[in-house]
Amino acid sequence: MGGNAWEQNYSQKVKTLRPSPIREILNVVKQPGMISFAGGMPAPEVFPVDEFFLDSTMIKAQGAEIMQYGTTEGDPRLRKFLAEWQEPRLGRVVNDKEMILTTGSQQALDLLGWVMIDPGSVVITEDPTYLSALSVFVNHGASFVTVPMDEHGMVVEKLPQTIEKIRAEGKSPKFIYTIVNFQNPAGATMSVERRQQLAEISERYGVPILEDDPYGYIRYDGEHLPSVFSFDKAGNTIYAGSFSKILSPGTRIGWVCGNENVIRQLAIFKQFTDLCSSPITQALAYEYCKNGYLDSHLPVIIDNYRVKRDAMEKSLIKHLTPLGVTWVKPEGGFFYWLDFGGINASLLAKKALEKQVAFIPDEPFCVQKELGERFGRVNFTYSQPDVIDEGVRRLAEAISEIKAGH
Repeated sequence: MGGNAWEQNYSQKVKTLRPSPIREILNVVKQPGMISFAGGMPAPEVFPVDEFFLDSTMIKAQGAEIMQYGTTEGDPRLRKFLAEWQEPRLGRVVNDKEMILTTGSQQALDLLGWVMIDPGSVVITEDPTYLSALSVFVNHGASFVTVPMDEHGMVVEKLPQTIEKIRAEGKSPKFIYTIVNFQNPAGATMSVERRQQLAEISERYGVPILEDDPYGYIRYDGEHLPSVFSFDKAGNTIYAGSFSKILSPGTRIGWVCGNENVIRQLAIFKQFTDLCSSPITQALAYEYCKNGYLDSHLPVIIDNYRVKRDAMEKSLIKHLTPLGVTWVKPEGGFFYWLDFGGINASLLAKKALEKQVAFIPDEPFCVQKELGERFGRVNFTYSQPDVIDEGVRRLAEAISEIKAGH
């Protein structure tokens, strides 16, 4: 027959598999002199290295236990801490059967895909939305129906007609996926009124909600807002959180809270996915949290990122406003979503790489390609303020050259 036997026997999933544009661009951004706004990485200088490993010697006393396989649901001590710590946001303390720890929040998306999605299932999402969520759900066979966004998040008012249209076509949406705080990529925050309305629509139509909240605690302006979960009287909302942005992505610890029957199904699929997340990492994270470092270090992270957010705002006004670029200043999170107007974002991204600055154009974040291909996501948390200004200056140079036809 010829050819490689492995390649000849690939599954059908390989045909639709999409590589992450962010992961793919990492080799490019490692080039000397490259300024990257492409990733969503926390700043390494704010990692609490000393505090995180302070009690590692004490953890040696637990060595025989934590070097063994752990429970699939995760360290019960860490789950109890998180249940109590999140009470102000979730509106109540979830019980032991209503939470599972995952290997990062990415696994939470994958496990929910196993539990909820069949080939051809419909998922309702914001547009644009988190590119890895789209990829994970597509890999499970989902198709998408979208609801537009504005500066106040998902336009929830359009949900009833969206759900009714899907049902009129003989299908039923599996769930609504939303990032309510400092959305990735758009940076928008859903208003309290829309959160309440979303919970009410979910109950009225019997469509559950996946509330993904990796950035919620990284707020620079204003007050924290109650979760959709806290407004949900019917138990229809699953809430997903993560240590990646508030401690370190290297911990690879996420968590999911919600209906205990759903959590049980997630646990069963996790049993066959990776057995359990790392007991060693969970033990370290628990000691860190137990000693109060999570609460004491969060202001350090927020202060560091606020300075960088403000530096990017200043640089955008200085370099990009004269070129007609617009945006909404994010109240928290990691990203700006720039509207380049009449300029194709993918073309601009290539021109920007020639200037040694990288960002992610809108295409992988958008379900409806007719949004215009004129947006780009830029990250501000990783680079220092002087580097941010130079990167925005280079981006402005690339825009100017495209406008001039070069």
